Amino acid sequence: VQLQASGGGLVQAGGSLRLSCAASGNIFVVNVMGWYRQVPGKERELVASITSGDSINLADSVKGRFTISRDNAKNTVALQMNSLKPEDTAVYYCNADVTAWGRRRSNVYWGQGTLVTVSS
Repeated sequence: VQLQASGGGLVQAGGSLRLSCAASGNIFVVNVMGWYRQVPGKERELVASITSGDSINLADSVKGRFTISRDNAKNTVALQMNSLKPEDTAVYYCNADVTAWGRRRSNVYWGQGTLVTVSS
């Protein structure tokens, strides 16, 4: 299973960016998809996650500004980031809990990080 993320970049404070991530490979079902972020010297933290039934979990720091959505048919997840702040600057990682064909248990996969830089 591979996760391909895209959409990072440089934006001014108050601006918007949209991150996308697509899962591909030996996939029976993608259970939870999400986005984490990490800055140097800090632990990776959950930004947002969404289940296959569209149950959403958002970090308090992004509520009201970020939204997460997914397309189950395409195994994709998107993170719409509005009203960006300098403190949102981080490397963002796509994450998916996937059950592969022929497997009983799911595994967690990570995409490559994509850098989001918010200038003040």
